Amino acid sequence: MANKSFTSDVEAADALKKSYEELKSEIGKVIVGQDETVRLLLTAIFCQGHCLLVGVPGLAKTLLVQTIASALDLDFNRIQFTPDLMPSDIVGSETLDNERNFKFVKGPVFANIILADEINRTPPKTQSALLEAMQEYAVTVAGQKHSLSKPFFVLATQNPIEQEGTYPLPEAQLDRFMFMVSLGYPSYKQELEIVKNTTSNIKTQVNKVLGADEILAFQQLIRKVPVADNVIEYAVTLVHKTRPETEGAAPESNEFLEWGAGPRASQNLILAAKCNAILTGKYSPDIEDVKAVAFPILRHRIVRNFKAEAEGVSVENIIRKLL
Repeated sequence: MANKSFTSDVEAADALKKSYEELKSEIGKVIVGQDETVRLLLTAIFCQGHCLLVGVPGLAKTLLVQTIASALDLDFNRIQFTPDLMPSDIVGSETLDNERNFKFVKGPVFANIILADEINRTPPKTQSALLEAMQEYAVTVAGQKHSLSKPFFVLATQNPIEQEGTYPLPEAQLDRFMFMVSLGYPSYKQELEIVKNTTSNIKTQVNKVLGADEILAFQQLIRKVPVADNVIEYAVTLVHKTRPETEGAAPESNEFLEWGAGPRASQNLILAAKCNAILTGKYSPDIEDVKAVAFPILRHRIVRNFKAEAEGVSVENIIRKLL
């Protein structure tokens, strides 16, 4: 895990792909299947994005994030969101020390990877404290700004069932997440393997693959990846298609959507496409790379109207038609 300085961007891109393969195999020691989810979570990390994982209980969402944190040499904190959690429980608070001076005691948000478990269980006031950290890479306590150390990622989980006692994230807050990843049930074969692995006394050791400096270097590298104009045009056109009653709207959007995606979706499509290209061994993204990341980027940014809900037209169906 030595931090090497690369002679060229091509060499750095190859190193990123190699590190990604190593990370995948380390995570695969603990997590069975979920390849797509692992790819998206690592893409978010390399793109300086945050991720929202949505799935029913027991799909190893928390274990997945903990395993990724184990494979990266970074500080990791888990915050379990509950209805009585206060903003100061996340960001920290001012306390009096022995000399009766105010001293800032850091909260759990001061780490590189934050697992925000069941983010929709806490009131908006507490959610917004985390969102300031996600957006500004800093928190404000008693008028003082405290910077967070980089890299900084929030991987939040949300339970789609049992909506009593939850505070759904407003659209503007959802927009802060680069990806919304939906976890499905494992297949029969995968579940057999999961049960075998988790009901024996074998302990799996996950080795550390990357440190903070390398991740920061790879994040810079992703920004430098060249993109052809036609790929950017494709991404922006796709986002414009989602906006009902506008010039570039698709017929499906006019019929089934209340709101479309904002400019952050276009930016994220290009960033994620750049990363996807490198992870698949290319040095510049093409339209296929944009399509590969379109679902998790658009899924939480478009709002269906009453007609779509009444006719059972899912967000996935609409995105598929737009692609």
